[in-house]
Amino acid sequence: MQADDLPSTTIDTPFDAALSERYLVYALSTITARSLPDVRDGLKPVHRRLLWAMRLLRLDPASAYKKSARVVGDVIGKYHPHGDASVYDAMVRLAQDFALRYPLVDGQGNFGNIDGDNAAAYRYTEARLTAVATQLMAGLDEGTVDYRPTYNGEEEEPEVFPGLFPNLLANGASGIAVGMATSIPPHNVSELADAAIQLIDNPHTEDAALMDFVGGPDFPTGGVLVDSRETIAQAYATGRGSFRLRASISIEKEKGGGWHLLVSEIPYGVQKGKLIEQVADLIANKKLPILADVRDESDEQVRVVLEPRSRTVDPQLLLESLYRLTDLEVRFPLNLNVLDASRTPGVMSLKQSLTAWLAFQIEVLLNRSRTRIAKIDDRLELLDGFLIAFLNLDRVIEIIRTEDEPKAVMMMEFSLTDRQAEAILNMRLRSLRRLEEMEIGKEREALSKERDDLVKLVESPARQRTRLKRDLSTMKEKFGDERRTRIEEVVTTARDIDWSAMIEKEPITVILSQRGWIRAMKGHVALDDAETLKFREGDALQQIFHAQTTDKLLLAAEDGRVYTLGGDKLPGGRGFGEPVRLLIDLPAEVGIVTLMVVKPDMKLLVAASDGRGFLTSGEATIAETRKGKQLVNLRAGAKVAVVEPLAEGDDAVAVIGENRKMLVFLLSELPELARGQGVTLQRYRDGGLADVTTLKLADGLSWALGGESGRTRTETDLTPWRAARGAAGRMPPLGFPRSNKFR
Repeated sequence: MQADDLPSTTIDTPFDAALSERYLVYALSTITARSLPDVRDGLKPVHRRLLWAMRLLRLDPASAYKKSARVVGDVIGKYHPHGDASVYDAMVRLAQDFALRYPLVDGQGNFGNIDGDNAAAYRYTEARLTAVATQLMAGLDEGTVDYRPTYNGEEEEPEVFPGLFPNLLANGASGIAVGMATSIPPHNVSELADAAIQLIDNPHTEDAALMDFVGGPDFPTGGVLVDSRETIAQAYATGRGSFRLRASISIEKEKGGGWHLLVSEIPYGVQKGKLIEQVADLIANKKLPILADVRDESDEQVRVVLEPRSRTVDPQLLLESLYRLTDLEVRFPLNLNVLDASRTPGVMSLKQSLTAWLAFQIEVLLNRSRTRIAKIDDRLELLDGFLIAFLNLDRVIEIIRTEDEPKAVMMMEFSLTDRQAEAILNMRLRSLRRLEEMEIGKEREALSKERDDLVKLVESPARQRTRLKRDLSTMKEKFGDERRTRIEEVVTTARDIDWSAMIEKEPITVILSQRGWIRAMKGHVALDDAETLKFREGDALQQIFHAQTTDKLLLAAEDGRVYTLGGDKLPGGRGFGEPVRLLIDLPAEVGIVTLMVVKPDMKLLVAASDGRGFLTSGEATIAETRKGKQLVNLRAGAKVAVVEPLAEGDDAVAVIGENRKMLVFLLSELPELARGQGVTLQRYRDGGLADVTTLKLADGLSWALGGESGRTRTETDLTPWRAARGAAGRMPPLGFPRSNKFR
């Protein structure tokens, strides 16, 4: 089909332009209509629609509960055309007192718990509004905010809730949009009210000064905030940062001198069930041997008991270890990304968010006052008409009885408006009593006074600020409470915990097969019994040595990479063990040079098949990840041939090539490197390096004679083979093994 033949409804546009335009629409919809809260009421659309639907169902705090299914049905049918599961999940969160600092929904039934258990289905639970939610929606019928049509145009919903309650900061929010996210912790309403009053009195108050009123987040689950005042102030000033939150843990003394740790509050957002699983895994895997047991004795209050291995364990060491290894310490992010009054997303500081909320509350106050003034004017118009009717009651009755069009006659004779005349005609006979005239006069006087006060309020910013301060104080008295999260700065020490001290020290015998299968037998098995070990068919022993579970093992590969294995993490000695390549990322085609116990302060000799080598330290070979680290930079075609620890007192190097020429030179001629190619040990015309070792020149060079005799031979005078590093060398002493190996 040609472009000219396309239907008139088809738009011919580049694909990338059409895609970017539609993606932008989707992104903006996600940001403004789903994921980010509004700075004015702190709610996302789904939360606002949930509370609005419950209000229309008359689920106020004094009414009876109704099924959650009824609420969810109304929300997705009238206001929020999304899945029922997502709407019910949002409703459940509004009812959880461990998720919201000031819950907006009063739930009856199973709404989940701090252990991480899910809520019951919505057909089983019931709900109604809380007093906080009622406060948040106060003024919806007083012309305070605008309404907009629902998605199908059949009904209306408020664009925002006008109530005087700082819900954004009091309850916090979290959400992920397209290209941006928000994370706001909950705060204490009393502190927020005090900070708001301070900003009313002094709009130029700096963010740092607000810290005198808002000390930091106040989580519903309590806990301890351990950041410094400067760190918290910096986060609030920029709207971005994070807070370090710890569980509330006390050291409880027992009879007999023992003790245990008691966890009474856990960090916000941490599921107690998963936290206990974390601690139990540490015990089961012996990652924290100074901890013996964990017990959950919680009822309505959190009570988790942690038993140390013995009374001699340092409580602070155990606490610090638990903070590092479990979610007993977490970081809660702060990203105060919200929609402002113009529905524009942006990151605000604490001061900016409170200022924007106060500006909205002033707007609500003015809208409410103007709406009330208009209603008073309407009522005063009618009352004036009633008074005219009472003053001319006989004439009004005569007109009604005699005239065919009494309304027009009264309007002309008494200068009444259409509404006044209509109201007079609709009056009941009982309203004509003298007492009613007096009541109308009193009502008119009261309304006139109220109108004068409202006009003064609308015209005076000072009166508006005073009124808002008084309302904030009332709100604080009604909903304010004590802070739950304590703020205790903890200075992190520079010392690192020796995690090897956390591993229970036990002797093991490490066995590595030629095909790379590894295992660790308990205890120090006699090395002479290696012949009794069993291996898979076609496999055999490569190395066997003694170690401890606290040791780190160095595995050197032919490609120049080194890997670190923990002695406590090796597979057990039963069976054939496991392939070592399951523990580290060692390619299948790369051979293993050696496996040994490594200490940070030891020295090692490293040599490649092309005759280059260098000295290195044990610390340089320790790798932190499964991928290991590159130790030797090999030239093309070369591979690592020897990685050997230096014995104490060694002062020389003996190297022999495949050409059966041996060279001895001083150890001091080798450089010590953390990584590199090294220097030439021996020069070859053909072939490469066969073996290398270190020795004491004074003791000479020894080698095994072979056979079962176990005898060795020693060459004490090595002068014929002594030369500078990089020489060609000469034929070895008589009787040297034909394998060209020193061991």
